[in-house]
Amino acid sequence: MDDYLKVANSAIVWVLCGITVAIALGQAILYMRMAKKTAAKVQMPSEIPNKAFRIGLISAIGPALGVFIVMVGLMASIGGPMAWLRLSIIGAAATELTAASLGAQACGVELGGEGYTLTVMAVSWFVMALNGAGWLVVTGVATPALEKLREKMSGGDTAWLAVLSGACSLGIFGYLNVNEIIKGWGNAIASIAGAFCMVLLVKFIVPKCPKLLEYSLGIAMLFGMFCAIMYDIAVA
Repeated sequence: MDDYLKVANSAIVWVLCGITVAIALGQAILYMRMAKKTAAKVQMPSEIPNKAFRIGLISAIGPALGVFIVMVGLMASIGGPMAWLRLSIIGAAATELTAASLGAQACGVELGGEGYTLTVMAVSWFVMALNGAGWLVVTGVATPALEKLREKMSGGDTAWLAVLSGACSLGIFGYLNVNEIIKGWGNAIASIAGAFCMVLLVKFIVPKCPKLLEYSLGIAMLFGMFCAIMYDIAVA
């Protein structure tokens, strides 16, 4: 195991992975600059995009913590640079972990277990890369048709489109929540507590302090995680 980890954590791998992460960071910065320039062109008040950026930053706290924990676990199996790279440009912790595990299982061993050699690690890396490439290909092919599909489904009615978008979001997040809830009491408590906190904030606290609206999702996530941790400590 030590032999393949020496290769996985070598300086050249850190440099190569760092280049890719730097490109992703550059793309994010360019996107933010373009968004601000576009907002100025359409004479949108600067407060609106700034508020959107703050909401996005705060909302990312909870998912980022989950991704970081998975990254630490992956570092022991596939090396620090590749774990950093995969979860910096993709961020889907569960998917990356599954891809790495499937690569190892295809070679007849468990991820990071006995028999996990340099060759098996290379297979895990390859499966993770294929997984990410598939998303990029589908996005590139399907994106041009999405606008036409959106117009066709909405029939030009923006109000109906807003309802449809909200319903889709509820369905997606509901599905993801159910998958987490059935994993155990800790996950269930985190989901229920977070939802309860969000309702409490939006219904009772935000009307009195509107500035808290953009922080409400982050607060609800942290509250849910806190309750789950307290439960784990209580039953330990």
